[in-house]
Amino acid sequence: MNLMYSASGFAVGLLVGITGVGGGSLMTPLLVFLFGFKASVAVGTDLLYAAITKTAGVFVHHGKHRSVDWPIVAWLSLGSLPFAVLTLFAIKHYMDIGKETTGIITYSLGIALILTSCALLIRAVILRKSKALGQLDDDYSNMMNAGRFSPRWQIPITILTGAILGVLVTLSSVGAGALGTVALLFLFPRESTLKIVGTDLAHAIPLTAVAGWGHLMLGNVDLTLLGSLLVGSLPGIWIGSHLSAKIPEHYLRPVLASVLLLIGLKFVTQ
Repeated sequence: MNLMYSASGFAVGLLVGITGVGGGSLMTPLLVFLFGFKASVAVGTDLLYAAITKTAGVFVHHGKHRSVDWPIVAWLSLGSLPFAVLTLFAIKHYMDIGKETTGIITYSLGIALILTSCALLIRAVILRKSKALGQLDDDYSNMMNAGRFSPRWQIPITILTGAILGVLVTLSSVGAGALGTVALLFLFPRESTLKIVGTDLAHAIPLTAVAGWGHLMLGNVDLTLLGSLLVGSLPGIWIGSHLSAKIPEHYLRPVLASVLLLIGLKFVTQ
């Protein structure tokens, strides 16, 4: 176990707990810039890290709050999981023919971070509009009566959203948190925020697990690093979640969005 990795995991976990931003948006750039890991190893390790840490979050949301809309999870997964597998096969194909995949992953990471930065900035606007529409009680809301589109289009658009997230998350490990939440807030404006967060977490687990396992098979996971990050991040998330009520995260979000935008631009232009 490396104490520096654990300390970094604690710091990221603390920020995730306070702001609710996905860990991949913070962890993957940290591993690349601070510790010098290849982008592919940072992405693969972070995906398995996310699958483990998000599992605990779903137990809280579904077990305690009953705030997971499982039909939405199923339709998202119908798009995301096949496209995650296809993306992994594409990466493997490039590796088999001797092509370097680091550039593709680095560029995808930059795009994902820029999109996450934008998502952090517009989240409050979408939330305000959702509340103006009138959010439904969790016991009565479902993907049809809480959805933005007609029943004819709601399911195909949900599957397409899952497919886009599947590709983006597999290539960059970013998108299953902030981007997924904002996408669901847009698609289902009358779902409660608690249910949106729980549903996004539940969808992120199979997606990050499949993508992470695929990267493990491709040799893109550092298991020592993974263990060290978990040792630090789990208590960090727990403490951050308790501090979130005392720290005004609406001040932290713009700062975090600006930092992610700058990092994303650096990945894209390097």
